[in-house]
Amino acid sequence: MNSAELIKQIEQKRSFLCVGLDTDISLIPSRFKTEKDPIFAFNKAVIDATLPYTVAYKPNIAFYEALGPAGWESLQKTMEYMPKDVFSIADAKRGDIGNTATKYAQTFFEPARAGFDFDSVTVAPYMGEDSVTPFLQFENKWVILLALTSNPGSNDFQQMKDENGIPFYENVMRKSMEWGNTDQLMFVIGATRTDYIAKVREIAPDNFFLVPGVGAQGGSLSDVAKFGMNSRVGLLVNSSRGIIYAGDDTSLSAAREAKKVQEEMNQLLDQYYK
Repeated sequence: MNSAELIKQIEQKRSFLCVGLDTDISLIPSRFKTEKDPIFAFNKAVIDATLPYTVAYKPNIAFYEALGPAGWESLQKTMEYMPKDVFSIADAKRGDIGNTATKYAQTFFEPARAGFDFDSVTVAPYMGEDSVTPFLQFENKWVILLALTSNPGSNDFQQMKDENGIPFYENVMRKSMEWGNTDQLMFVIGATRTDYIAKVREIAPDNFFLVPGVGAQGGSLSDVAKFGMNSRVGLLVNSSRGIIYAGDDTSLSAAREAKKVQEEMNQLLDQYYK
């Protein structure tokens, strides 16, 4: 999916919501556990409930690969069920060099190989250019680069300053923007880092940001929009637990919570998207 198609979805649905499919079999309602494929049955219910309100879905690959071949099958069925006009994110956080990076990219971008045709994949940039550029060789596919995350341990490295007082995450963003254009490269920016969002928007004025941490983690959606929205909207805000585990009746609770977020996003688009 290219940026024009993504923006069209955002404008049509008046939403920049991404629903995270972090599907943990120990947390899904008991009624799904009697299904032949509980993970897929749950994901299907979530997609059906939230589709009017969301423009993207983000399966966290760890929850699927931890289940072995059955988990990969559930993921494949989920991807096949997902409408093609929504943006799909393989939250895999891959990061390796050379041929290995190429194989990771082929896994998620070339359906003839592993059966997946994601629009994007999250990538860890610690190993540098040759761990990222193999993912950028695919037309209409995106790298979503880990930049400024919201977990407590992010301070261990991301905020370390160089001899000029520039934090590591800034150097990562500026350097990576030399490798890909704004129609290939997004950045992960945690919503609980709202005091930094204006700063990272200065660094990357035209890129999309994938913003986790709104909802269960306490990030402010209004602050994210105020400081992070640009002339292309430029935001995908992810909510996982706050939507998919909102109640035992998944069809009703997930729809209710997604609609609530979409309604706020609609107001924020009126306010900040010109």
